[in-house]
Parts: sequence; C-alpha cells; structure tokens
Amino acid sequence: MQKLYCDTCQRFLADRLVEGSCPFPDCNYDSARGDQCDKCQKLLNPTELKDPRCKVCKTTPRIRDTDHLFLELPLLKDKLEEYINEMSVAGSWSQNAIQATNAWLREGLRQRCITRDLKWGVPVPHEKYKDKVFYVWFDAPIGYISITACYTSEWEKWWKNPKNVELYQFMGKDNVPFHTVMFPSTLLGTGESWTLMKTISVTEYLNYEGGLELYDCSGTIEK
Repeated sequence: MQKLYCDTCQRFLADRLVEGSCPFPDCNYDSARGDQCDKCQKLLNPTELKDPRCKVCKTTPRIRDTDHLFLELPLLKDKLEEYINEMSVAGSWSQNAIQATNAWLREGLRQRCITRDLKWGVPVPHEKYKDKVFYVWFDAPIGYISITACYTSEWEKWWKNPKNVELYQFMGKDNVPFHTVMFPSTLLGTGESWTLMKTISVTEYLNYEGGLELYDCSGTIEK
C-alpha cells in the first residue's frame, strides 16, 4: 500500500500525525486525521486527505510504498450485517451508534490495514513484518480479552460464552466503527463462538467555544 512519509522527520507518519482536509465534498473539514474525520465520522486512509501536513513539523509528506497486513472485511460482510441487524435491535443500541454504523456499511466494506510502520506498539509475530506493529484499533479491543485472560485462566467463561454472557460497552461516538464493525469482524472471522457486544451506549462530542473537543480514554483533550 501507499503511506505518507515525512522527509523532514525521516519516518512514515502514524495516522494521528497527519492532518488535512476531508476528501468528501459534503464535509471538507480542514482538520481531519489520517484515520478518521471527526466531523463527518468517515474512516479514512492518510493518502485520501487533501493538502496533508505532518503534525510534528508542518511540512507536506510524500507517498511511499510499504507492505502491510489487511483484514478482509468484504469477505465478512454477510456475517457482520447479520450480527448488526440482530444485535442493534436486541441490544437497543443508541441511535447515534446505529447511524454511524449504517453510514459506514452504506459506503461498502473495504480491506482494512491492521499494521503500521512504527517503533512502538505490539510487534507483528511474522518474520516478513517484524519491523511493524499492529494498528491500535485492531489490537486494543483484543486487549479486552487478553486482560481478562491475565486475570483468570477461566477467561473463556466470559469471552466464549455468548449464550450466558452479555457485553455492554460505553464510549464516545468517534470509537463506534471500531467496536461495531472492526472488532466484531475480527471475532467473526475466526469462526469460533465469541461473546459479541450486545449493547453500545454512545455519547456525543463536547463543543467548547465554537471548537470540537474530543476526550480519549485517559481523559486528555484533543482539539
């Protein structure tokens, strides 16, 4: 695939180190990130941004080729839509979660890159990709399971027991596609019986003095 490389910083740029204008004509938000536009909620690839700039040095990055691993979302379309249609009703998903998920599905599922050219993160256990790490929004939800496994050897009583366990999640709306599309697809793709999210409750953004404020899980603020 093609990624943005900053010659000044001498590195491939992580998605959140790239900003530019949203490529969708009905939006054109001028502070869209390399992975997502926080105004229109569409997921992006960094090379899709108009007038991209490195957030570190403010220079314009260039496009370079690099090999990565992808999640084959198109192959999971039927299973994913069946899960969403059933669970959004049974779990009474909040309306903004349903809207964000359906908007993403209407655009069509595409292969989604799950690795990054970074030095920090969870390394990929494959010789060909040993200099890469997993993309945080592929890896982080898996952490829900692994932290349970670190707590108890009986973790499967929670995570592989869909008939007796219900999973509820609460988050800001910028995280919706990763929990209603990406994470369920990862679990469905294994072909095993996982406990999938039943209910998702989603908060709106906080608008402060005419600007958009986002709060991540650690409580820090991103403008």
